[in-house]
Amino acid sequence: MPGPEEGMEMRRYRVRGRVQGVGYRWWTQRVARKLGLVGRVRNVPDGSVEIRVGGAPGLLDALEVQLARGPAAAGVSTVEREPLGEGHKERAWTTFDISRE
Repeated sequence: MPGPEEGMEMRRYRVRGRVQGVGYRWWTQRVARKLGLVGRVRNVPDGSVEIRVGGAPGLLDALEVQLARGPAAAGVSTVEREPLGEGHKERAWTTFDISRE
């Protein structure tokens, strides 16, 4: 995985709609790993899904397109994106996982 000096970017996505109870986290993990991204995905109590992810900007853009589609059972209404600062501790991730928090 490239480091920040080699073009790695960190982003946070919040996906809203019918995204819990439909396999969205498992699907996101599979897509992110295929793209070679690192980070985590978790359900949020408000019914949305949060993704914190790092990788090359082009690969993050490809993930974002997929997040808007979601798995077949999902119904995505919005995908919000925000950059995460350089000092974000998640840069140390080495894989993409599902968070149980």
